[in-house]
Amino acid sequence: MKNILLLLMATLLMVSCSNERKNNTNIKDYPVKPVAFTEVMFTDQFWLPRLDTNRNISIPYDFEKCEETHRIDNFAVAGGLQQGSFVGIRYNDSDVFKVIEGASYSLSIYPDPELEEYLDDLIVKIAAAQEDDGYLYTCRTINPDSLPRHSGITRWSQLKDSHELYNIGHMYEAAVAYYQATGKKTLLDVAIKSANLVNEVFGPGENQLHGVPGHQEIEMGLVKLYRVTSDEKYLKLAKYFLDQRGNPEGHDLYVYGENGNNKAYTQDHKPVIEQSEAIGHAVRAVYMYSGMADIAALTNDKSYHSAIDLLWNNVVSEKTYITGGIGAKHAGEAFGENYFLPNLSAYNETCAAIANMQWNQRMFLLNGDAKYIDVLERTLYNGFLSGVSIHGDEFFYPNPLESDGSHQRKPWFDCSCCPTNVVRFLPSLPGYVYAHTNNDLFINLYIGNKASINMNFGKVALSQSTNYPWDGMVEIYIQPESKSKFTVSLRIPGWAQNKPLPSDLYSYMNKSNQKPTIRINNVEMEYVISNGYAKINRQWEKGDIIEINLPMSIRKVIANKNVLEDIGKFSIERGPIVYCAEWVDNGGKVRNLLLDKNADFTYEYKENLINGVNIIKGKSMSLSINESDHSVIEKEQDFMAIPYYAWAHRGNGEMMVWFPYEKSVANPVSPPTIASESKVSASYIHDQILAVNDQVNPKNSNDHSIPRFTFWKHKGTTEWVQYDFKEEAIISNIHLYWFDDGPNGGCRLPESWKVLYLKNGKWKEISKHGNYPVLKDEFNSIEISNIKTKAMRLVVKLQDNYSGGILEWKLD
Repeated sequence: MKNILLLLMATLLMVSCSNERKNNTNIKDYPVKPVAFTEVMFTDQFWLPRLDTNRNISIPYDFEKCEETHRIDNFAVAGGLQQGSFVGIRYNDSDVFKVIEGASYSLSIYPDPELEEYLDDLIVKIAAAQEDDGYLYTCRTINPDSLPRHSGITRWSQLKDSHELYNIGHMYEAAVAYYQATGKKTLLDVAIKSANLVNEVFGPGENQLHGVPGHQEIEMGLVKLYRVTSDEKYLKLAKYFLDQRGNPEGHDLYVYGENGNNKAYTQDHKPVIEQSEAIGHAVRAVYMYSGMADIAALTNDKSYHSAIDLLWNNVVSEKTYITGGIGAKHAGEAFGENYFLPNLSAYNETCAAIANMQWNQRMFLLNGDAKYIDVLERTLYNGFLSGVSIHGDEFFYPNPLESDGSHQRKPWFDCSCCPTNVVRFLPSLPGYVYAHTNNDLFINLYIGNKASINMNFGKVALSQSTNYPWDGMVEIYIQPESKSKFTVSLRIPGWAQNKPLPSDLYSYMNKSNQKPTIRINNVEMEYVISNGYAKINRQWEKGDIIEINLPMSIRKVIANKNVLEDIGKFSIERGPIVYCAEWVDNGGKVRNLLLDKNADFTYEYKENLINGVNIIKGKSMSLSINESDHSVIEKEQDFMAIPYYAWAHRGNGEMMVWFPYEKSVANPVSPPTIASESKVSASYIHDQILAVNDQVNPKNSNDHSIPRFTFWKHKGTTEWVQYDFKEEAIISNIHLYWFDDGPNGGCRLPESWKVLYLKNGKWKEISKHGNYPVLKDEFNSIEISNIKTKAMRLVVKLQDNYSGGILEWKLD
């Protein structure tokens, strides 16, 4: 019965969509067609449970959080359905839209009357919140005289920051998803009304506004509206927004802001077709690149195609982590300079990983080359998957490649773009497995599934049986409706061809001589690789079986010599999985490990560890500094690594991906100090509280390569940080290193500070020699009268309009 219902729904949707397309059969599009996620059903033990968790846990959980944080109430209040005021951040509307999109994808595969009714009720609130002319931005509608920061005094008056167009871009994607899942146009009508308003307001006309959104997204949403309605004005508007970037004479001053600062941050520094280096905010940039790919495909614009080719080469050759993560810099959530890929301070936002996969999928559809899927797969299994817990209710925002123990997934964030992005990506994942042209069927991802694919000669039923990513053996069953001659293109992953990424950014220390093998009906086949695919052209018939074996040896990866952070280090991977070492498996610490570059490793599957993972085992040296003579002590111990995506599920502790094999870059454990063994607490914590006593000396006050503690976004307030000692101690000197990311960041040296100590249960200010110094790029040291105490408190008065932070606080 369920299959019959799905078939009826699919038929209705095909009829409905064909009516909407107004018989536009000559539409330009990507040369390679993806197979819709509704046509691919996962059956494996790796991804199917994760998709089930997303459907049963993450989607309801995200809706619950949207209710708790008044994100949904904002629509009801704006629509006059209940009393109240706006609560939250100006871009909170977008989170609701993203969860609706994910829920709609889920409905497309698993009809759920209760969920559909919930969405219908929610859409009523959204429709009510839309103003008569189509404008939808709940914070302005609720109270235009008391707006959140950066919303703009009037409509569209601060596009660089307001997220007005970003929010509704996500609404357009959600509307199309819900329409395609249910056939209902309730949200689609809201989207069309909104898009028609935007089309009237913005454009090249004399009476129109000229500007660009500060956060790209609406471009992709408009393209989806164009696809479902065939109304070319939406496609033209998407291209207009992209064409306007970098056009200083085409921006109204009040649209962008009078000073025009930070245009590179929003990729508005030059025309998009002249951009060749990925700079600025990573998610905004890669959303833009996806929009550019859509325009290149749908308008056959060669200049767009050329530009994104250059941008892709830059990202893959100089700005991608071994995990597939992008956006190295915490400041601005941005791309760093070429080859700037720090590990401990790596940002690698989960949203950026999702954007990277969406972009690489589009690049594949545009070019038909497996190298884009190589990047997609690496990101999928590593940089993306680490962003959500195995339980589906905790999330990483940044995804560093090293941790001092202060990183942990969180159930929600004030800015919760990542949790809501995860729930819309996961149910769409089956749509990344297959693609086709008229006579060529591409198998891009190896995941157990059953699929039905409409080729120009008829339907092909397809299924995969595999234990990938733990095992490289894949059986593929081909079932064409009738005997047919066509090409099956089997992706041979880059890692199986001795290339971690399709560039020289990374390479293997230990190259493999094992070649993937392909058998058809138990007969081994010779094959030639073209654009990353083994292309098999033959007469296929029901019952044909392809067996592809991708040897999975344990590989050591080294980085390009220009990646200074990784000189003298290697990372470990097997198949598509990157591994990391965690404290809990390696004697309580990992950042002090030294591995032999010729070390042998073994692997085994641990069924009961983190829902079942392959682990890697070997030997390592643990390094520590002798307190008496400062020599380095080396101690051999067992070594164990787990998949990077699985870290931080067993408590807080150290983690690392890149392992020193040269002693000169190793990090021996320093002898413990009063400060390093203290319990740290603070009045407010934004960044990593353990940074203040991690015994890492900064290079300067704006050192982004090491952990930091800040009070962000508290500004001009009085805050405190406290040490509670293991036992009573005598303190005679205090050394503080302030964090200051001026002139572009929001943290500065404090206005003033003082130190208190605990005496008889009460806080008392210390007696000191001289003033409390406030100095940049050096330790601020004070000598005090010997004080015996069990706790010390640092009291900090922040400058007006600025926050502040600490890189290190030493005591002796």
